[in-house]
Amino acid sequence: MKKIIPVFLLALLFSSVLSAQNQFQVLVERPGEKSLKGIISREILEADSSFTSWYVANQKAYTPHSLALAALKQHGDSIQVIVVMGTWCEDSHFIIPKFFALADAAGFSDKHITLVGTDRDKKTLGNLCESLNVKNVPTLIVLKEGKELGRVIEYGKTGLWDKELGQVINSGFTQ
Repeated sequence: MKKIIPVFLLALLFSSVLSAQNQFQVLVERPGEKSLKGIISREILEADSSFTSWYVANQKAYTPHSLALAALKQHGDSIQVIVVMGTWCEDSHFIIPKFFALADAAGFSDKHITLVGTDRDKKTLGNLCESLNVKNVPTLIVLKEGKELGRVIEYGKTGLWDKELGQVINSGFTQ
């Protein structure tokens, strides 16, 4: 079922991103584990030594699915993607670096991506997870004109999260 994301929620998300690139808390929920809760950026994941080992390792040897690559190239200027992840989550460790590699390969601008970090209870600043009905991470939510086209939760239904992302994107542009 297609859902309309409330305008105030989108305004909150995007004004947060514009007014300050990162608005987050740093948590230590388990010994030796750093979690980020709130609006974050890929630059943090790429630069912070707590995250670089899994980030870099999971981008290596990734080849984007052709359907996802074509969908992002063709429709990237018309969509937004809200990415909800846990910096503590192994599924996020695997998928999120690959998502950014896919975005780069497609020329999909970071200005169309809002990255949200959650704690282990799937809570974030401003109750975004509750507002977006996110129960598992990572969750990739594709929006067109503020309307949700669909989402890919964790590895998707088939295990081909990137192919399913391409299908979700294309679903908003078929007649």
